[in-house]
Amino acid sequence: MEKKKRLNKRTWLSAPYLIWIVGFTIIPLVVIFQDAFVNAEGSFTMDNILAIFNPIHMKSMILSLAIAAGCTVICILLAYPLVLALRRLNMGREGFLVFGLILPMWMNFILRLLAWQMILSKNGILNMILGFFGIAPLPIANTWLSILIGVVYDYLPFMILPLYNAISEIDEDIIEAAKDLGAGGFTVFKKIILPLSMPGLLSGIVMVFVPSMTSFVVADVLGGGKIQLIGNVIEQEFTKNVDWGLGSGLSVSLMIFVLISMAFTMKNDPEGKESAIW
Repeated sequence: MEKKKRLNKRTWLSAPYLIWIVGFTIIPLVVIFQDAFVNAEGSFTMDNILAIFNPIHMKSMILSLAIAAGCTVICILLAYPLVLALRRLNMGREGFLVFGLILPMWMNFILRLLAWQMILSKNGILNMILGFFGIAPLPIANTWLSILIGVVYDYLPFMILPLYNAISEIDEDIIEAAKDLGAGGFTVFKKIILPLSMPGLLSGIVMVFVPSMTSFVVADVLGGGKIQLIGNVIEQEFTKNVDWGLGSGLSVSLMIFVLISMAFTMKNDPEGKESAIW
């Protein structure tokens, strides 16, 4: 009886979380799905879902996919060397690493993007430095490259942290044993570090790929409104065109694609679980 009472108390403690999930996740999703399959006359339709295959929408989708894939690959290439260097320095995850990576995220997201806008603009800091060395200015502002730089900067910590958690748990004796058997640095990474850090890598891929593909604020600020990602198209359908049916249909199509990508990633997780992020 006493155990049953404790379980009931724990159930009540989860009530605020359940209310939050129902009110701010489930109900909005129900509304989006309802609008996605209904036309202006209130009849069932698949046109809003199939609108993703419109050449304009498909072009934005492919560009979003390319930027998200590029962001994920660059984050992986930047994260592994940094994590391995920090592991060699034996820095605790609660110390300098977390503070150094989280500190920029304390600043307002828009302010950070505006800072990059000032750096990458035609007369910005980057081109001023290049001009000082006699190098011609780079036309980076308002291009897909500036958007890629923005998403990499914003989501790199979400790749580093799960990777660091996974790699820091690898027993140093295993690495030392491999070296004693004649394995070089690349062999140790390929045969030991990479397989054992795969759960953290897969978690980082999900944490980077999904938000970078659905982002639209970065494209608005660093792309100057000239480059339309699928997130920008959806946002404009809701706010400017006030076409909730089409906006909802594109959102559902994007959601289906993201869920398929996540399912594929989790299916290939060797341990069948995501790594801890923090």
